[in-house]
Amino acid sequence: MAPTLLDFLDEPSPPPAAAPLEAAPLEARPTAQPKAAPAQASGQATIFCDGACSGNPGAGGWGAIVELDGARRELSGALARTTNNQMELQALIEGLKLVPSETRVKVVTDSKYVAKGATQWLKGWVRNGWKTAAKQPVKNKDLWQELNTLLQSRPHTFEWVRGHAGHAENERCDALARQAITDLRARA
Repeated sequence: MAPTLLDFLDEPSPPPAAAPLEAAPLEARPTAQPKAAPAQASGQATIFCDGACSGNPGAGGWGAIVELDGARRELSGALARTTNNQMELQALIEGLKLVPSETRVKVVTDSKYVAKGATQWLKGWVRNGWKTAAKQPVKNKDLWQELNTLLQSRPHTFEWVRGHAGHAENERCDALARQAITDLRARA
């Protein structure tokens, strides 16, 4: 029997590498790292993801929904000082960590930065030594490199949706991200 998403959720994952503007460790709940993803996975996963920021930079949160093998998992986290784009990337990164390698992934995001970055710009950045077409360093390089590594082992497609336009999962991810900011501030 193929493992389900719940088989991979026993242990919490370590916080991701610090983002350039980070002033506090990532507060994630409930995020999990796969124990041992199977070499070959079947089926398809869908990741809905969103980031939010109160001030840019400022306190930020991310939210993701991962649907895999009939299971649905919501996750979120926050940073005290970050940017909206960093939270958009973090949401997708955390979602991908729950998806076994070789699983087809459909990513649904309201971030043109994430969608275009992953589908149009990423290959050029890698080819150009993490420089933009204007020969400038890629912003959020550490997050893009982590995302690139995760995407390489998962066939993927991206779907852009308009934010705050009634897409149920996108609205839920936004609510998760905003609640993560609220929870972070309540703990401060």
